[in-house]
Amino acid sequence: MSTNPAAASPSARPSVIQLSIKEKAALYAAYIPLFADGGIFIPSSRDYRLGDDVYVLLSLPDDPQRYPVAGKVAWVTPPKASAGRTQGVGIRFPADDKSRQLKLKIEELLGSALGSDRATQTI
Repeated sequence: MSTNPAAASPSARPSVIQLSIKEKAALYAAYIPLFADGGIFIPSSRDYRLGDDVYVLLSLPDDPQRYPVAGKVAWVTPPKASAGRTQGVGIRFPADDKSRQLKLKIEELLGSALGSDRATQTI
């Protein structure tokens, strides 16, 4: 999994993040099925606040397409979080048709792994 923040300064809003997830295991660890419209965890050392707008260009395993998501920060994992969790943010997908299609695509890729008790970067 690699990230590339493309925002020019910390005060720029919304920030733009390119997130390329290359393996299904990494997608499983980052996907947030608990959000009604889906979401994704993005490792980041940048300071974010709940409700911040974030524009994500998301690439999924074995898929050449990049999916644009205009999401919002729905949670923040701080530095040195308990249980060795990676610092970053949970981005909630917006309630629109493109996001619903993306959520379905991710859930189709993950298949039976969804709902398992394997550890993730999320809840």
